Amino acid sequence: MSTDPEGATPGFLVWRLSMKWRVAVDRAMAPLGLTHAQYSLVASLYGMHRTGTRPSQRQLADHTGLEPLYVSKLARALESAGLVERARDPADPRAMQLSLTAEGREVARRAVVVVQGLLEQLLEPLGGLGGDRTKALTRDLRLLLAAPLEGLTDTSPDSTPPGPQGEPSGRAGSPPQR
Repeated sequence: MSTDPEGATPGFLVWRLSMKWRVAVDRAMAPLGLTHAQYSLVASLYGMHRTGTRPSQRQLADHTGLEPLYVSKLARALESAGLVERARDPADPRAMQLSLTAEGREVARRAVVVVQGLLEQLLEPLGGLGGDRTKALTRDLRLLLAAPLEGLTDTSPDSTPPGPQGEPSGRAGSPPQR
């Protein structure tokens, strides 16, 4: 499959880039015993720890964009691995606060260095992390992330779902036309 299909929509390209990134981070994190999703949690906790924040699972879910139930599952796995501590929040006994163990901080520190290298490699065509094109891309990504998407989907029975590149797929159950 081509990495730059002609006529691809921005949504398809964002999806392909996110999949490329996830796979690269998964592979890079494997020697550290982490998945991409686990990395997202430990790296976020590492950054929050450095600012003195001990987030709840819900706050970490909001920060990472992951579903709260998935964050809970990941936190339990990371706790079993000895990288994360979970404790009841004294201000809200229903909430769990998360923090990294000493081992978790060391793994997170090493993981962040590895992912920074991957990020530099990914952004090299745009001039690297400090490049003007990267700064513009970052501004555009922030703008897109802030745009609401709720209520934009049409689930009526006569609506035609888009194909993988955004074009209408035709009749229900038929493959997209190429």
